[in-house]
Amino acid sequence: MNSKNILVIAGEASGDLHGASLVRELKNLDSSLKIFGIGGNKMKAEGMELIYHIDKMAFLGFVEVIKHLPFIKKVQRDLIAEVKRRKVSEVVLIDYPGFNLSIAKKLKQLEPELKLELIYYITPQVWAWGKGRVYKIRELFKKVLVVFPFEEKFFKEKNVNAEFVGHPLIQEIDNYNFVSRNLLDNKFDLDPAKEILLILPGSRKQEVKSIFPEAVNAASKLADEFDMQIVVACSSNLDEKVFDELTDHKNFKVIKDHTYDLLKHAKFGIVKSGTSTLEAGLLELPMVIIYKTSWLTYTIGKSLVKIKNIGMANIVLDEQVVPELIQKEANAERIYDEAKNILSDEDMLNNIKLRLSRIKKVLGDKDAPKNAAKIIYSLINEHKTS
Repeated sequence: MNSKNILVIAGEASGDLHGASLVRELKNLDSSLKIFGIGGNKMKAEGMELIYHIDKMAFLGFVEVIKHLPFIKKVQRDLIAEVKRRKVSEVVLIDYPGFNLSIAKKLKQLEPELKLELIYYITPQVWAWGKGRVYKIRELFKKVLVVFPFEEKFFKEKNVNAEFVGHPLIQEIDNYNFVSRNLLDNKFDLDPAKEILLILPGSRKQEVKSIFPEAVNAASKLADEFDMQIVVACSSNLDEKVFDELTDHKNFKVIKDHTYDLLKHAKFGIVKSGTSTLEAGLLELPMVIIYKTSWLTYTIGKSLVKIKNIGMANIVLDEQVVPELIQKEANAERIYDEAKNILSDEDMLNNIKLRLSRIKKVLGDKDAPKNAAKIIYSLINEHKTS
């Protein structure tokens, strides 16, 4: 048994971000660890060997997954072959529930040929939907490391071995070296006299196609009315040209790899539901949250979701601090109306900032990557001696 080989799977941009800090902390504990699997550029930069890049894994919704099933099955076969070849004993899965729960089941079936221990870091939001998956998680995973305080209680009530380690965004934002507004203006030729109206349309091309055209139409009206400039925060895995192809508007700048700087310096955001809403909330950016997907994905999802809000900023605060526009409501007119309502009222704008500032207090100041790495490394050593 070679316990120095660890399979790690993160399937999207947020997983790559959180996975990179986890890989770094694991390597700090033991530089001889050989970490491989699915990740992105950030995880690769920390010394992880990529078998597949997250660029190949950007499926969104039930329809897309079905369409790509042959490829998904190939990826799983390749990873399982690597696990056998490298005699892996520890597997760390990061979020990405559709793929990760599926491969977890297949990996578990390798016993007794391999004595595998599966660890879930940043678990699926089963408290919101798919509560039946809790029992699958209990059956498959040695340990689950959760990032919201309420998740630990939820899982423990279902007899899952769960531990709250803190949220990785707290450390990632606290440790981020922000550039000044002046440097941002100079680097990207922004107008220093105008406030930034920021669009965060997501990290997958498919969701960008659904969300960006309506968002930029609304932003154009808002920019004219409030004398602002439109900036689009582009995920590192996307080609900047995709935005020009989706609209006739030419009044926006696309900026890559400076999302936190833009969130800090923007006045208002039009933000796709997901991790970005939590990042925006932690940086106290007033926003409208939007979400749009295929009719089938939405219909199935709606039947499963059991919570009142979809934006993580609102979920953490357990109230709708910022508006959410879903499906047909996520159109240019409604986005414009909600944003105008906030931008027209300085007191409302400041009140939203104040309420968003509570997110950090709710999440606490635990160092999630360091805590997660210590727990994973202790499990590796326990496994080695057992």
